[in-house]
Amino acid sequence: MDLDTKDRLICALDVDSVAKAEALVMQLGDSVTFYKVGYQLVFNGGLPFAQDLARSGKKIFLDMKLHDIGNTVSKGVEAIARMGMTFLTVHAFPQTMKAAVDGARGSDLKILGVTVMTSYDDADLVEAGYRRSVSELVFQRVAQAMALGVPGLILSPEEAAATRNRVGDQMLLVTPGVRPAGSDSGDQKRIMTPGDAIRAGADYLVVGRPIVAASDPKAVAEAIQAEIAPGAT
Repeated sequence: MDLDTKDRLICALDVDSVAKAEALVMQLGDSVTFYKVGYQLVFNGGLPFAQDLARSGKKIFLDMKLHDIGNTVSKGVEAIARMGMTFLTVHAFPQTMKAAVDGARGSDLKILGVTVMTSYDDADLVEAGYRRSVSELVFQRVAQAMALGVPGLILSPEEAAATRNRVGDQMLLVTPGVRPAGSDSGDQKRIMTPGDAIRAGADYLVVGRPIVAASDPKAVAEAIQAEIAPGAT
């Protein structure tokens, strides 16, 4: 897939105010073209801000992880599709994915199915009542998403290579849990460096805290892009 290197880095605006998000976007300038806006910012007035960013030419990944009855999901997705967002996440349950795909039909909005959260490991799934390992559940949901025509998936870098082998170029693979070498892993359990994640088959990398918490966010973003650029080793 021929993607611009700058577009492949999605900076997560995981901050608690629009003012902080605006300041970070200003610091990053033209070094970042794609932003993720999730619960933390949305519930602090961030949805109009996300729409403004989209109107300014930035790409926006709205990370809402929708999961509800089909009609509710479909109608919600229809509304989001009118906002100019690029990506929207839903949990990768078959009914939810089908409803989301139906709601996005005819628009440019791409639905991403969240397979298994990158903060989960096998023990977490057992505690939640699943009788499958992380990889088994991910691959079950990959197959279901593919059959339903979901454009892309959210999964950890650890599952990227095997998933790419299964889906070929039919689906976008978006990986959180990406940490530059030497970064704190925080609450992420299935992580990889940016270059390794791209080589494993990821199309887009979601990076939040390593950029947001840096003294020079732009320098960190540019270093990540240099690592994932074609020909980088």
